[in-house]
Amino acid sequence: MKAILVRQCGGPEQLIVEDVPVSKPGPGQVLIRNASSGVNFIDIYFRTGLYKADPPFTPGMEAAGTVEAVGPQVSDFAPGDRVAYAMTRGSYAEYSIVPAATTVKVPDGVDLAAAAAAMLQGMTAHYLSHSTFPLQKGHTALIHAAAGGTGALLVQMAKMLGARVIGAAGNRQKADRARAVGADEVIIYTEQDLETEARRLTAATGVDVVYDSVGAATFEKSLGCLRPRGMMVTFGNASGAVPPILPLILSTRGSLFLTRPTLANYTSTREELLWRAGDVFRWVSSGALKLHIHKTYSLEEAPQAHRDLEGRATTGKLLIGL
Repeated sequence: MKAILVRQCGGPEQLIVEDVPVSKPGPGQVLIRNASSGVNFIDIYFRTGLYKADPPFTPGMEAAGTVEAVGPQVSDFAPGDRVAYAMTRGSYAEYSIVPAATTVKVPDGVDLAAAAAAMLQGMTAHYLSHSTFPLQKGHTALIHAAAGGTGALLVQMAKMLGARVIGAAGNRQKADRARAVGADEVIIYTEQDLETEARRLTAATGVDVVYDSVGAATFEKSLGCLRPRGMMVTFGNASGAVPPILPLILSTRGSLFLTRPTLANYTSTREELLWRAGDVFRWVSSGALKLHIHKTYSLEEAPQAHRDLEGRATTGKLLIGL
């Protein structure tokens, strides 16, 4: 089979297509023929070495496809099942070995490209809005990268829960996209001061929660947007990792809460995984949650997909077709 192998960490040029053997699934595993793989910032973190993995490794943390074979002790899946998975590295490949425990069936109303587009980012938006800071009517949320893959889904889920959404975007085109998916107001942070505008839009009170996937470039300003005892949710490093901070800063800003969550900790049980994936697929199937696939790349075009994502010139989801 063809797969991307990263033999040393570095730039997008390290994403090299090679021929590798197809393995057989072991106990509790399934072999999946991938149809479509999602491209996410976490793939860039592994490629650059920000997140550690021993080379050579195949990046990619989510895909959808068809079960090719099942290993011993697997009873929930059979060859031919349409499935999706997330948080198992190795999806930039024609085939992947995946634990059955982290695999879910894709309902008939969702095609495989949509399943790949929704899996990781959809469940991320779900845990952020339903668990990390459970949104409800009366809350105001500031959502960074509101036109991006995760951001646009998070905006929609926040509106489902009755919250007021202030989106943050880097240009007018992205601001329009954020409004189109439901943001009540949008701050164009390249033209406006984030903290000043957030305070103006909340009558100087501040927002209840900031969902920040950007990282280092926006962290300080995001803290200044919060109301006393508000929550700062930093869940990505698009501009680099947030540097160490003194806990005393949270006190001086109004006894703030700070968390750095990851999807793995919010899908730590089978029940939780099925809840989040089930909600996401049900909303996609019904049209309540709208996906935007920006572009689908070939496996050989994976380096360009990373360049496009790193350049933050995209809106919506990037996929690799397999």
